[in-house]
Amino acid sequence: MEEFATWRANGRRLTHRGHQVFWRDDTGGGDQVLVCIHGFPTASWDWHRIWPGLRERFARVIAPDMIGFGWSAKPRHYDYRITDQADIHESLLREQGIDRFHILAHDYGDTVAQELLARASARRAAGDRSLVLESVCLLNGGLFPEAHRPRPVQRLLAGPLGPLVGVLGNERTFHHSLAAVFGPDSKPTEAELHQFWLLWCSKHGKRNGHKLISYLAERRKQRQRWVGALQQAKVPIRFVDGVLDPVSGGHMARRYRELIPDPDVVELPNVGHYPQLEAPEQTLAALLEFHDKRVHESTP
Repeated sequence: MEEFATWRANGRRLTHRGHQVFWRDDTGGGDQVLVCIHGFPTASWDWHRIWPGLRERFARVIAPDMIGFGWSAKPRHYDYRITDQADIHESLLREQGIDRFHILAHDYGDTVAQELLARASARRAAGDRSLVLESVCLLNGGLFPEAHRPRPVQRLLAGPLGPLVGVLGNERTFHHSLAAVFGPDSKPTEAELHQFWLLWCSKHGKRNGHKLISYLAERRKQRQRWVGALQQAKVPIRFVDGVLDPVSGGHMARRYRELIPDPDVVELPNVGHYPQLEAPEQTLAALLEFHDKRVHESTP
């Protein structure tokens, strides 16, 4: 498993709208491309515990830090939107000459995946065979805004005092808020929480928290499009859910089963919001089993 500094040192850069976007790219076995889309407020580093297993299975594994996050640019005067983050992923795939890909997403990244799924479905309906999305595996995230339970700090960031809350937030309060979404037996260490803090506040990133959190309002506004993308999908989708997550745990899995036809849900009973960090072996196994069975069976 790579160290924190090594992960950064092995990264690459993409230019998007004049800003640098950090991304990781590794080659491995198989013949498929997997795109990993991280959540809020962290970065591609979220995938490091399952990265070796992903590399063994997939021909290429790609994981950007979306703009405003991690080691990517965090411009102050920027319109942070889910659709723009989706643009970054599509630009990266096109730049790399990739025309078929799979997605593994978490949290905020789930919403980006829903937008990418909606776009891929529209291309498919139009007979456009570029950027073919072949499957989606989703980890804990706010797939349905009515079932999402944002943390108090997220509500504050989204409110009128958001700019002040972001600037005044310190490492101690950040640690407390983030650790609270992990399961009781799988809390991050102080060293790991410090790494998350560095990813969040480097390049003055925390001053943009109130802008990044606008995705909560986007989810409500775009609910029909993004929930519809899941309900009408023509590709295999699996939802892997840490049920102890107070934000999008067991209650989100229940809502998924209510709204999605033929739902494929894997519940991890002693896990919180970050399955890939709290239960990496179980999470990797759920992804690979999904690919071995449902994805393999659906491949023409």
